[in-house]
Amino acid sequence: MTERKQFRAIKGTRDILPPESARWTWFEHTAREVFESYNFGEIRLPVFEETELFARSIGAETDVVSKEMYTFQDYDSSALSELRDALLTWPFSLYSSQDQRSFDSFRSQVDEFLRLGRDAFDAGRIPKSPENDASLRNVAEMRESMIHFAMQRTADEVRVRIELLKDSVRALRLGDEVVLRPEATASVCRAYIEHNMHALSGNQKLYYIGPMFRRERPQKGRYRQFYQIGAEVLGQSDAPAIDAEVLEMLLVFFNRVGLTRTTLYINSIGDKNCRPHYVELLRQELQKVKEKLGPDSQRRIETNPLRVLDSKIPEEQAIIEKLPRISDHLCDDCRAHFAKLKEELALRGIDYKENWRLVRGLDYYTRTTFEVTAEGLGSQNAVCGGGRYDGLVELLGGPPTKGIGFAIGTDRSILSIEESGNAPKLGGLAIYIAWMGQASYPAAVSVARKLRAAGLAVELPPEEMKFKKSLGLADKLGARYAVIIGEDEVASRTFTLKRLADGDQKKLAEGELLEYLESERRR
Repeated sequence: MTERKQFRAIKGTRDILPPESARWTWFEHTAREVFESYNFGEIRLPVFEETELFARSIGAETDVVSKEMYTFQDYDSSALSELRDALLTWPFSLYSSQDQRSFDSFRSQVDEFLRLGRDAFDAGRIPKSPENDASLRNVAEMRESMIHFAMQRTADEVRVRIELLKDSVRALRLGDEVVLRPEATASVCRAYIEHNMHALSGNQKLYYIGPMFRRERPQKGRYRQFYQIGAEVLGQSDAPAIDAEVLEMLLVFFNRVGLTRTTLYINSIGDKNCRPHYVELLRQELQKVKEKLGPDSQRRIETNPLRVLDSKIPEEQAIIEKLPRISDHLCDDCRAHFAKLKEELALRGIDYKENWRLVRGLDYYTRTTFEVTAEGLGSQNAVCGGGRYDGLVELLGGPPTKGIGFAIGTDRSILSIEESGNAPKLGGLAIYIAWMGQASYPAAVSVARKLRAAGLAVELPPEEMKFKKSLGLADKLGARYAVIIGEDEVASRTFTLKRLADGDQKKLAEGELLEYLESERRR
């Protein structure tokens, strides 16, 4: 007998179970309370988007886009997909140069693939792109010469020809490239453009809560399905006061949830007027020490010199510390913006440290960048990162728009709170109803409903249990009180309320019971 497979969560994902899930609910609820007090509204975004959205916003050459995204094609052409699979898996062992019939099934499949493919292309059921048109034409051209070629050439030559045809078949895109979102800022900007939010009054202040997906190596506090809470401000102003208020809101939230042993780092990375000059200077200085750097940093000298400053390799730290600092190369406007930001932070009583190595490598990032780190997470100790991205909306096809935002790593933030000992003790089960005898069951159902309507968590056993066993279960479930209903209680129209922590108990009429427990809940 075949052993049944035991299904488990996929590597890099996990189940968040009670009571831990209650802590997550509390964390997210607190974020909503804080953010909405700053007039931010929640935006709920799709979990998947077009791949091109992130290739353009994050950068096609970044590790996130090139290595870590979960990408797939979204299409309706099931018959065309089945034919493509059949062609790509056609075994060359069926070919015989002495028997043309051995090639007939393959040729017929190619003919049908071309017919269905061209129909789907013309009708728009597959992307009407120049690449798809070229793929179909290539398959058609190869098909015309395939039979004569197959009967006149060696088996190795025919094999090469068939593989070329398969490459053209494989290149046909049956649908849009879509991806499970690796981050949400690009999605927020896409929604801002799509719904013409630039035409609304004032800055648009939005927050989101939800899962993101990256195929990273799982480690402490880092998963392939991970969760973020983020906020974005989009509009026509880049006033430093906006940056400061965003940082104030972030730190108020962290303080509210007990994430207090944190450090805020800030920097300015300039703008399109001064950063290109600094990047070129940095590249020149890196070329001088290239041989002392590792392969990743050597590659980034040409592709993205700012990313070298992110290096965590111990042997490179002394070299990086001697490199030119962007703060010494800001233009007057960027220097004034950064100085004003620091004034605004001082006005709000916000402590910070400047970190000249806190950079963003993409062109649309401008001026303010920031990061918050927390204790108890080892070297991967960042719980939030963000910055100003005044060029992103325009890059994605929208009007010129200023923007700033951040993303909080929920997994790592909660882990830090737990390891600091600041995790709150949440409500849990308030009342366990221990009823004995069928005559008491209607009263148990009635009082359970009324207690729940008052906002109390109540457990009502579906079947009668012996008294000792019932109270034992109440204790295991962590109930604070047991409401005991037996023959005596039914006869006297009272309830026995027992506090399980110390055994104290009292008899109460229904109204007294409800009033007492409601007052306990409000404490």
